[in-house]
Amino acid sequence: MSLQFFRYGVSGVANMILDWFLYFCMYHFILNQQMLHLGIFTLSSHIAALFLTFPISLLTGFFLQKYVTFTGSELRGKVQLFRYCLVVLANLLINYLGLKILVDILGFYPTPSKMVITLLTTMFSYFSQKKFTFKTDKAK
Repeated sequence: MSLQFFRYGVSGVANMILDWFLYFCMYHFILNQQMLHLGIFTLSSHIAALFLTFPISLLTGFFLQKYVTFTGSELRGKVQLFRYCLVVLANLLINYLGLKILVDILGFYPTPSKMVITLLTTMFSYFSQKKFTFKTDKAK
């Protein structure tokens, strides 16, 4: 196992646990498992919790990956952030669709469903971050 993969795992798990904790608190204590009414539309509590915890997880994940895992990338920070956001948006779409299927269609509990989906997106994220977001010049 490479040091980079180990660091990705440790920082990824730390961010994932933070995300799960925030999601649980948001869903159970802040939203009280109730729909979130936003005027012209309403979000179910499990989807609202996903969107409300997203910005926090995005920023903590980016900084952990940039400064702990993929420190060798010479791409500018804003390029990395933009690319990181693209990968995270793909993961957000996967999370959204997964929650809709697991919770709304199959009737599974929201928090374990979120955990399963997160585990499925982990490999996609690692390869995307390594080869796209924080890629390094192999010639050096």
